[in-house]
Amino acid sequence: MKTLPKEIHYETFSYLPPLTDAQVARQIQYTIDNGFFPCIEFNEDSAAETCYWTMWKLPMFSCSSPQEVLSEVQQCRSEFSNCYIRVVAFDNIKQCQVMSFIVHKPNQNNSTSGGYRY
Repeated sequence: MKTLPKEIHYETFSYLPPLTDAQVARQIQYTIDNGFFPCIEFNEDSAAETCYWTMWKLPMFSCSSPQEVLSEVQQCRSEFSNCYIRVVAFDNIKQCQVMSFIVHKPNQNNSTSGGYRY
């Protein structure tokens, strides 16, 4: 029996092909539509045991558009291009993180049309 080649997987959606800009925007819109607050975090390491990532600014409490989040992702990416960047969704009722996914991996050349790397 042959096993699959060893690959590094990161959080939600890592087993899928890279997301397009439109797909990322839809995931962020889902976050907003469900009353969750998007937040952007970055870290040099993406290992599963790494619990604490650095927050890029404050959570986007008054966010109403995915473009606002994508703009912040772009700013974070330009300043910390050597880090992994993820979008996190917080539920203020349960007071916990309900979703997160990587939107930038350092040192990868497979970018989509908008320049985001997933």
